[in-house]
Amino acid sequence: MQTTGHSSISRVRTLIVDDEPLARDKIRMLLARDREIEIIGECANGQEAVETIRRESPDLLFLDIQMPGVDGFEVLEKVGVEQMPGVVFVTAYDEHAIRAFEVHALDYILKPFAQKRFNEALQRAKDQIRKQPDGSISQQLLSLLGDLKSGPKFLERLVVKSNGRVFFLKVNEVDWIEAAGNYVNIHNGNEAHLLRETMNGIEAQLDPRKFVRIHRSTLVNIERIKELSPLFHGDYIVTLLNGARLTMSRSYRGKLTGLLNSPL
Repeated sequence: MQTTGHSSISRVRTLIVDDEPLARDKIRMLLARDREIEIIGECANGQEAVETIRRESPDLLFLDIQMPGVDGFEVLEKVGVEQMPGVVFVTAYDEHAIRAFEVHALDYILKPFAQKRFNEALQRAKDQIRKQPDGSISQQLLSLLGDLKSGPKFLERLVVKSNGRVFFLKVNEVDWIEAAGNYVNIHNGNEAHLLRETMNGIEAQLDPRKFVRIHRSTLVNIERIKELSPLFHGDYIVTLLNGARLTMSRSYRGKLTGLLNSPL
């Protein structure tokens, strides 16, 4: 922290890290109302955050968890918790992570967040930075990472936004997922929700015992499969319980047969 020549207020040097421009704008706007805060920069991805933290040594970090490439937890690991400033985590989901933040007295804001909740998290962070002895935040972050690594590794719910509304979907209720560029379409019954995530990214976060890739652009919940019908050249039609018909390419057939423990 630094003290300005015009005031005795100790300014908290703060870095914003979020891959969503609108989220960064909102955080910046709310921080700008606090005269104790000095915003020293913004980062749009995890790797940029790692470099900026090492270079600028901020006092406080607003850190988005779900980012393509290097996510928030990987930022902690790459920088090293002993060099990390105070952190307010920004998250859209992950119930286990939220429980972990609470257990280890590390604050978070859940998207979409209100000004009141943001202000509470900011005040708590400032109090921690000023009152806690050196090294205590590092110990909390170490404990957090250890807890997360030993806990559930797969998503239990998804948060998708559409027309200003936020939908919470249980992962086990998802029928199938299809690629759409840098997005994926989450199919749930007769509804489809667009989520900003790559196919490889979402597949890595789902339990491979429950979701299987049947095509380079298709993931299926195996509990939703009703029937498999052979096509030409080793391909199959996968019919789901809701009537959806998907194509399983020959190159992905082995993944499904491995889960079913039965050759096709």
